Amino acid sequence: MANNKNNTNQINIELGEKEAEGIYSNLAIISHSNAEFIIDFTRLLPGTPKAKVQARIIMTPMHAKMLSKALSENIIKFENQNGEIKTQGGNEPMGFAPGSPKVN
Repeated sequence: MANNKNNTNQINIELGEKEAEGIYSNLAIISHSNAEFIIDFTRLLPGTPKAKVQARIIMTPMHAKMLSKALSENIIKFENQNGEIKTQGGNEPMGFAPGSPKVN
């Protein structure tokens, strides 16, 4: 997950053409059990009451925690270079937040 310069083991990661295009998401629904974390990435468009899951990522609790740490470290680096990222701060259901909206 993290870039470790002291690590002599290298992992070659192949990025396919389709995956390189990426998928835009402005909403993530996160759920978990004792064995796994499930993150459903979706796009919520203004005026549209329904959103389709674009990608689902399933990982172990340990990998979810490692991802959380890696994201936190990268957000700090980003903000040090570009300034603070502003968020809406209210209790609106839109955006990346834990919760359990209705999933069909």
